[in-house]
Amino acid sequence: MSDYILEMNHITKEFSGVKALDDVNLKVKQGEIHGLCGENGAGKSTLMNVLSGVYPHGTYSGDVVYKGEVCKFRDLKESEAKGIVIIHQELALSPLLSVAENVFIGNEQTGVKGVIDWTMTRKKAQEVLAKVGLEHEDVNVPVNSLGVGKQQLIEIAKAMAKKVDLLILDEPTAALNDEESRKLLDIMLDLKKQGVTCIIISHKLNELEYVCDSLTIIRDGHTIETLDKDKDDFSEDRVIKGMVGRELTNRYPVREGVKIGDVIFEVSDWNAYHPDDAERQMLKNINLKVRSGEVVGLAGLMGAGRTEFAMSIFGKSYGQKISGKIKINGKEVELNSVEDAINNKLAYVSEDRKTYGLVLIDDIKHNMTMAALKKFFSKNGVVNANDEVLSAEEYMKLIKVKANSIEQPVGSLSGGNQQKVVLAKWMLTQPDVLILDEPTRGIDVGAKYEIYTVINDLAKAGKAVIVISSEMQEIIGTCDRVYVINDGEIAGELNKEEVTQEKIMSCIMAHNRKGVEGE
Repeated sequence: MSDYILEMNHITKEFSGVKALDDVNLKVKQGEIHGLCGENGAGKSTLMNVLSGVYPHGTYSGDVVYKGEVCKFRDLKESEAKGIVIIHQELALSPLLSVAENVFIGNEQTGVKGVIDWTMTRKKAQEVLAKVGLEHEDVNVPVNSLGVGKQQLIEIAKAMAKKVDLLILDEPTAALNDEESRKLLDIMLDLKKQGVTCIIISHKLNELEYVCDSLTIIRDGHTIETLDKDKDDFSEDRVIKGMVGRELTNRYPVREGVKIGDVIFEVSDWNAYHPDDAERQMLKNINLKVRSGEVVGLAGLMGAGRTEFAMSIFGKSYGQKISGKIKINGKEVELNSVEDAINNKLAYVSEDRKTYGLVLIDDIKHNMTMAALKKFFSKNGVVNANDEVLSAEEYMKLIKVKANSIEQPVGSLSGGNQQKVVLAKWMLTQPDVLILDEPTRGIDVGAKYEIYTVINDLAKAGKAVIVISSEMQEIIGTCDRVYVINDGEIAGELNKEEVTQEKIMSCIMAHNRKGVEGE
């Protein structure tokens, strides 16, 4: 029998006459962890959707050979029946159902006359959760009461409940912090020991280097090469060269010709309480300043309060009992709604682009112009469609959105291109202050570089830019100054010369000790 559990031969897939995959070949060995990487829009997820039957046989050309047999999957059920399970980047859990119900959703444990046996469901759920390190988890709690890291592990448990032989994980660590990511990768290594073959799509090259046995690089719908950990150079620089077609010597573009001017954004004594618990203070006496032409980072661990701070400032989109002062261009402003924020030239690019940033079924043009429509594209309530088209076309070229036209639905774009559309949406409001929350989450190194270039251009134009990121290297590489936030408070402030990962963590640890001593 062949060493390969999977062979995908000469796969070609078109959308509206555009080839998303062009003669792609992939071979995966039995029992290995195989990485799949490439820039956003390279065709990675499309290839996996062909494999799993999301794009049924007949909608593409080429052969899928699984366990030595040519397969013609018409839907997900057919591929799952063969032991192929895909976990998409967007979690497919029902938030209000319990953990046990989610583990067996679509795979219900039934007894006599097809009635669900809840005792067996809960027992089996506990057994399968133990395989992913959640043996002490309460299977009766609603899944939305758990953190994203645990929800991702529940998705894997759900797959394990289906007797999986080939597990496909699409960006499984995109929304996780470093600790949660390492835990998930270690679970993949345990699954490998149990005989499960895995394919992982990821933009985090250090994770692929840690977990993968081999790695296939896809660029612009073509297979470029497959690297073997035992034989080939598996370093990040080598993989980047394959992905982008050239060496990316500096991952953070140099910011030149920027003059840092006067303070144009200032927050004083900022406090906010949890939206569902008026006694739980989330933000405590935060003070910060940002000058024109300056990029300021907000560093901290997951749950430190960075996003809560940004949203509470942006028209009080988060929290209750909010107090404190905001000054923009030296003038104190009241931002009681998102409209107030936009009118006072403050913009916020959310970390969750699909929930808060975009209307996925609408086109690029409308998504780009919607926030600026009232102020810049209409007069007396009548929209100037011509101006809309011209601006959308201009920004599509300016920030290099890869799409057929501005009429293309945003939901059909890759993650990196969706992120660029969100950026364009807020740039079109002509803000003086722009807050970017996890601006490069789930996107590749090439697209990241382009977004860093946009950040530099905003600084050059005299804007005040705040960057929130869980990637400390990103904070260090892009920011002029950094505020470290921990437990809803400012734990420290570092300038460009002194900021390092060690210094950021030292600020957090010192603040934790201070909190313990103060109790």
